[in-house]
Amino acid sequence: MGTVAMLRAAGVGTGDEVVVPAFGNVEVAEAVVTAGAVPVFADIEPSTYCLDPDAVAAVVTPRTAAVVVVHRFGNQADMGLLRGVGQRHGLLVLEQGDLGESHDGQARRRAHAAYLSGRLSGVVTPTGGAGHSFQQYVVRVPGNGRPDRDAFARAVRVKGVDCRVPVKTPVHRMPEFWRDVVLPQTERAADETLALPVDASMSRRDLQRLVSACNALGGLLQPAF
Repeated sequence: MGTVAMLRAAGVGTGDEVVVPAFGNVEVAEAVVTAGAVPVFADIEPSTYCLDPDAVAAVVTPRTAAVVVVHRFGNQADMGLLRGVGQRHGLLVLEQGDLGESHDGQARRRAHAAYLSGRLSGVVTPTGGAGHSFQQYVVRVPGNGRPDRDAFARAVRVKGVDCRVPVKTPVHRMPEFWRDVVLPQTERAADETLALPVDASMSRRDLQRLVSACNALGGLLQPAF
């Protein structure tokens, strides 16, 4: 069942607010609008890129009817804490996987991710426990006031690395959903994150070339934390 259908089935509609992440798919906010409700954006946890339970609780109002939780990049949101917020405030808590993710080759992707995390320098490698499926291998390239992530991406692409910016513009900064709210972790993640290839089809030589290309640019960066 899609998000719109789930919201409508739960009676969510005109006059209701639904808490959603701004980091990621605009389709989630669009689904809320299609159901007749108003999307309200909450900040994310910097380690998982999923909704921060405390941030969700902070934006709940008497009009809030539901929360849509998106599991991002293969990270799992803290559903225990998020359901706890829902129970305290009488909210429906819906889950959605990262749109377009595939479950094929998870073991191989995890092995590739472990290889990269053990060898990459100059970028902040992803954290995640056993539940992280690495649908995308997302690193952080610290900005320090400059667009280092973008410069880094251009440089590694020249070396043949097929990287991409996973979230170019947070949803709350898109014209059709503009909100005068401050979501520091969301905005920082949008500025710093870069998805490096970790496809199951990659060979060890492919991974070695990726590491060499990225580590050669380590001097460009400043520590993130």
